[in-house]
Amino acid sequence: MGRVEHMKFCDEIAAAGFAILPERVSRQCVDSLLNQVDQRSTRRTRAGVRHAMGLRPVAALTRHTELMQLARQVLGQDAFPFRATLFNKSPESNWLVVWHQDTALPLQGRSELPGWGPWSVKEEIHYAHAPASALSQVLALRVHLDDSTRDNGPLRVLPGTHQLGVLTDDAIHNLARRIDPVECVVAKGGVVAMRPLLIHASSKSQAALPRKVLHIEYAASASIAEPLQLAIA
Repeated sequence: MGRVEHMKFCDEIAAAGFAILPERVSRQCVDSLLNQVDQRSTRRTRAGVRHAMGLRPVAALTRHTELMQLARQVLGQDAFPFRATLFNKSPESNWLVVWHQDTALPLQGRSELPGWGPWSVKEEIHYAHAPASALSQVLALRVHLDDSTRDNGPLRVLPGTHQLGVLTDDAIHNLARRIDPVECVVAKGGVVAMRPLLIHASSKSQAALPRKVLHIEYAASASIAEPLQLAIA
């Protein structure tokens, strides 16, 4: 990515909270990942895989040169991947996601700090809903493993809402009625970069084609808020 592209990408993330980047991972690389996950994952369901960093091919892709470059441009040179989730929306496993923000982070242990919580445990990993100060240190890169079209339940976002902090459900609902959404349609191998506080949603798929996405989260530092440390998930 050249200097002009770098500035444009960072400006888009700062202003809109997201950016659509076509052809960042080769189709050959995507197909290889899917084949390896099919062979290795015992936790895969029809809807996908949670805590996918435990799968060696997924962990390797999160360190892909192009993806690391994107994360470091926004978060700094110490940026690293800490969580990955494989979503598989298909006619056999179809769902909608209402407008929301991503506010829960995996952590190595529990510590009661102002602005953190409620807490939960998922597959032996502690989770807490985080304040905006911590979430501003996170960037998600959604690698599309299939073509995302208008018909198969693409990601929809409300531009600029990442700047509003952690919002209540009522505030999110009101913004969704006032702001025109953008559909993030991108071909296989493309990436959608987004901030976790960007309000987003997706509809049920209306097509026979699947929509698989590897959602990878990067952080500027493992020390997200002393003494809390991010867990690898």
